[in-house]
Amino acid sequence: MTLDAYAVSHRAVAELKDSAELPKRVLVRSIKYLNNLIEQDHRRIKQRLRPMLGLKSFETADIVISGIELAEKIKKGQFQMGKLGGRRATLPEIWRAALSA
Repeated sequence: MTLDAYAVSHRAVAELKDSAELPKRVLVRSIKYLNNLIEQDHRRIKQRLRPMLGLKSFETADIVISGIELAEKIKKGQFQMGKLGGRRATLPEIWRAALSA
């Protein structure tokens, strides 16, 4: 398990190991900037959510964030096109397929 330098995370893992919820054999490594790649991927999500001034319920947050992540996956070409004809598919066709899945 790789954690950043945030001490609370390390304490939480130690507590999980002590309570046997996490096996003792799990190795924890700490790399200060390894988390940056993941955070960069979430940057666009954060940019879209900031003007919304928060979401009122967990259910709404789940739906909105899932939609934003799906849009990013489509934009990056990470969404499996399947029978849509690969890169030749139009954006509306991709959205219809994604929403029907």
